[in-house]
Amino acid sequence: MAEQLTKLESSVYHYLLDFTAENTYQPSIRDIGKQFKIKSTKTVSDLLQSLARKGYIERDPARSRGVNLLGFGAVMRTQPVPFYGKIHAGEPALLPEYRQGFITIDRRFVPTDQVFFLKVKGDSMVGRCINDGDYVMVNPSQEPQEHDIVAARLGEEATVKTYTKQGNSVVLEAANPADRDIPVQPGMDFGILGVICGVFRPGFDANQGSATPQS
Repeated sequence: MAEQLTKLESSVYHYLLDFTAENTYQPSIRDIGKQFKIKSTKTVSDLLQSLARKGYIERDPARSRGVNLLGFGAVMRTQPVPFYGKIHAGEPALLPEYRQGFITIDRRFVPTDQVFFLKVKGDSMVGRCINDGDYVMVNPSQEPQEHDIVAARLGEEATVKTYTKQGNSVVLEAANPADRDIPVQPGMDFGILGVICGVFRPGFDANQGSATPQS
């Protein structure tokens, strides 16, 4: 998973997005310090370094405004959400080299900075209105509850299913009578990637063959 931002880091990240969209150039370290009443330039630099380490920006330490906002689309109150083409067995499941790009969306629809997109392959969830080729937004910060739709990891494969429990066991239920449920057996290489918090259905396939969790 992407490492969670602190409240201050999230505020600084959103400030970087909005300032750059409004001014067409990035704020300096002193601009950021003034905005958040931080007197130490080193503290601001450390905040930017943390954002870079967590995968939200890239930095050029030699330049005062040397920040690259990954996936930035230059529109106010939007946010780039990373889109992953595959996942990694074990933790962390999301590696920078598997990120295929970003989908920029209105920030009102982004529940947390850690969300990411995967693309669905298959029709096992049509009963819950998730179709083959849909892009699902995954919230790794949300704890799954009974009957939530989740993205789960089985080895290096991702799957989208309904999260249920039978006794002490987890069962990933399909929403299509033609598809099988997946009981999670002891010892399986299994993990919950997050709860599905949005579905995006494009009218065409702009990137065939990418981001394909089985539904």
